[in-house]
Amino acid sequence: MGNREDVREFLTSRRAKITPEQAGLPSGARRRVPGLRRSEVAALADMSVEYYAKLERGSLAGVSPTVLEAVARALRLDDAERAHLLRLAQAADGSDALARTRHRSTRQWTPHRSLRWTLDAITAAPAFVRNGRMDLLAANPLGHAFYSDVHASPDNRANLARFQFLDPAARRFYPDWDRAADITVAILRTEAGRDPYDRGLHDLVGEVATRSDEFRTRWGAHDVRHHGTGTKRFRHRIVGELTLAYEGLELAAEPGLTLTVYTAEPGSSSEEGLRLLASWAATRSGQ
Repeated sequence: MGNREDVREFLTSRRAKITPEQAGLPSGARRRVPGLRRSEVAALADMSVEYYAKLERGSLAGVSPTVLEAVARALRLDDAERAHLLRLAQAADGSDALARTRHRSTRQWTPHRSLRWTLDAITAAPAFVRNGRMDLLAANPLGHAFYSDVHASPDNRANLARFQFLDPAARRFYPDWDRAADITVAILRTEAGRDPYDRGLHDLVGEVATRSDEFRTRWGAHDVRHHGTGTKRFRHRIVGELTLAYEGLELAAEPGLTLTVYTAEPGSSSEEGLRLLASWAATRSGQ
């Protein structure tokens, strides 16, 4: 089971995004490709066209870090794309075998008691643990309340990607739905580069791709990203509009899992919204 097709499509898609002007090359006339030619990338990376063509056909096994960095510079990859290229190369030659995520099955994983205590100690902000497939594995009470729409339908199976693309409620929950959809697919693409042998991820992508044209189009773009910090807008069915900052922390003791915490600006209407949501959650738990 190889990743040659993923390598080919990723490199081809990155090459297509760069104009000659961006690369400092003359545009010329009657170009047959939307971005750079293979020969232009090869020249920018200081390698033969034949060698670069071999790489773009998916042959990354055994390629040195120096060559990968040259390709990354030529294609003007950002940090997330550069890391993705490195993971593709590691997967191609099997050097990532020991680093692959251990959490293939969410059914067999339960949070260690110290992680459970940590989640429960966070009382003023939604906090949750997810894997690279976007499965919600654990959350504090406010996190459960925050994602009540996701848990409302058993068809979502507590998965943010299914919710994003297959549940109509996501269109209300994410006011910036297109941006949120881009982020979701980029996270899944990044995970596919990190562990191309994850059967659960393959099954999830196949399921959502067959049911959503919007997912399928985004998946074909091969965009990846680091998703560690930022701000998002939500429209919660109980408390309305929320603008929240987030921090994603990779769990050193649980490789492949991320703890995410959403917080609001002090004194803002969103902070008041989180307080109201916490009160609603407490009322529900007491019933």
